[in-house]
Amino acid sequence: MSKRNGSRDEYRFFLAMPTRWSDNDRYGHADSAACHAYFDTAVARCLIDSGAPCPADSPVIGVVVETHCRYFGPIGFPDTLAAGVRVGHLGNTSVRYEIGLFREGESVASAEGHLVHVYVDRETRRQPMPLPPALRAALAPLLAD
Repeated sequence: MSKRNGSRDEYRFFLAMPTRWSDNDRYGHADSAACHAYFDTAVARCLIDSGAPCPADSPVIGVVVETHCRYFGPIGFPDTLAAGVRVGHLGNTSVRYEIGLFREGESVASAEGHLVHVYVDRETRRQPMPLPPALRAALAPLLAD
């Protein structure tokens, strides 16, 4: 992720996401925990809509090992956000998802960040596993330039 806020055209998938009153902190903007929840929701929906294998049925699951958010402008209730998702890195056992949060009508991100999934054996939740071919195929169109 760069130190400047990105534009909508840098992302491959978008999810409309209304903010909630309970997302705001005492200063009147979305709490950092809410922003990380937006990221998690956007990635989960992106995976579903991209046709990735269902984690409930898969012997391999993705666990979050890293998350980060950089803020460029305020987000808060009653904003409606467009959460943009792209894949920044598609490795053998991990994926770095990059997310931008855009306020309605704005072309640059108010917040950007990433989360990294390491794919592991469902039973042990420790043994890193290669990405299933169906997951790799679903994520390939989301790769950033």
